[in-house]
Amino acid sequence: MIGIPEIETAAERIAGHVVRTPTVPSPGLSALLGVPVTAKLELLQRTGSFKVRGAAAKLLSLSEAERAAGVVAVSGGNHGIALAVMAADLDVKATVVMPRSAPARAVEIARTAGASVRLADDMDGAFALMTRLQQEGLTLVHPFDDPVVIAGQGTVGLEFADDAGELTDVLVSVGGGGLIAGVAAALRARRPGVRVWGVETEGAQAMSEALAAGGPVPVALSSIVSTLSAPAVSRLTYDHVSALVTEVLVVPDREAVRGSLDLADHAKVWAEPAAGCLLPAARHVVERVGDGARLGLVVCGGNATTGDLIAWADRFGLR
Repeated sequence: MIGIPEIETAAERIAGHVVRTPTVPSPGLSALLGVPVTAKLELLQRTGSFKVRGAAAKLLSLSEAERAAGVVAVSGGNHGIALAVMAADLDVKATVVMPRSAPARAVEIARTAGASVRLADDMDGAFALMTRLQQEGLTLVHPFDDPVVIAGQGTVGLEFADDAGELTDVLVSVGGGGLIAGVAAALRARRPGVRVWGVETEGAQAMSEALAAGGPVPVALSSIVSTLSAPAVSRLTYDHVSALVTEVLVVPDREAVRGSLDLADHAKVWAEPAAGCLLPAARHVVERVGDGARLGLVVCGGNATTGDLIAWADRFGLR
């Protein structure tokens, strides 16, 4: 299990390479949800999401030989962007494998940063190609199944614990589980009374299905939210979530998109549906916890374009 010492080491390692993102009370979201809400704005992070923390922590931990071999990662979008940008900063050759469903903007940014982008038909194929490239000699920077990456993502929770006022419940999006594993480890150590809730979208339910099965299982992916679409969680992330997280909630894609629109209207931030899914889940948490809830939201990323969000809104009849 990752603990505070590993997360603090990651924080020291990545200082100067990442942004200490704002932690702010949100009057608009507080009015919308009827309870005090504080947002950790990771969408203002370098590369537009928290992923650069874990990528930086891993790249900076590699030996000279591992860097010289070049690195490879699989991504639904944000991890690939983060790895490409950080690898360019550190003069490391990077290969990023993405499914064809990944946002076109993510592919473009990774290529512009200098990474070699390989596209697979789907996320299962992307993970398979990543494994093959690793076997051919590239150094793997896994998006979530790595204690160094999880510790890097845990620096989000470290900052949240230090910078937020009183909180009772913190909501965190779940893809492969690296972010929530790290954030939960940090928060439960620094603020042991705070409950941590995970949020997934329907059709990207790798963690909730793992919890139901008693361990990681492969899942069928159908969500529009490619950045949450892991074909399975890892034993490492599963162990952290099963031990530290109150529950993983699942919301429909439509409500995740509505959440992104609500974040724009009420919080004045432009977030992708991987963060938008927090708002419908927050309503469930308030119903469960009651009026004494004081919510924290990890607004994990903002790498959806205006065109993406307009298209999704039209698809679900939200305009």
